[in-house]
Amino acid sequence: MVKVEVEYQGGLRCSAVHGPSSVRMLTDAPVDNHGQGASFSPTDLVATALGTCMLTTMGIVAEREGWNLRGARVTVEKGMVQAPSRRVGRLAVTIRIPGKFDERARALLEKTALTCPVQQSLSPAIEVPVTFEWDARPVRA
Repeated sequence: MVKVEVEYQGGLRCSAVHGPSSVRMLTDAPVDNHGQGASFSPTDLVATALGTCMLTTMGIVAEREGWNLRGARVTVEKGMVQAPSRRVGRLAVTIRIPGKFDERARALLEKTALTCPVQQSLSPAIEVPVTFEWDARPVRA
């Protein structure tokens, strides 16, 4: 069990500390919801959790199989809905994997991404379309 301590800082900002590592991060409400938008919002972290979970679990499989996944990237576009209440309504995911992979590798890595723990934890009310781009060229951030 991992403990995360969260403290409200005021001004719609929170500080969170990851218990095992003591790493601290801030969240801020988005501008469209009365915040400053100066950091990840709580719902941005949902999108971040999905993308990082997909790549991490794919990485676990790739390392086990001896495949090089270095340089793989995920883009998650978060869409909010307002009705019946404000919530994440859509997380559109694009996974770009550089390098050559055969059909078996592609199928295994795709299944791994689509069944990562965060994906399995999301409400079925959230649309999660996922696109895989194989042999993708590296994108500079």
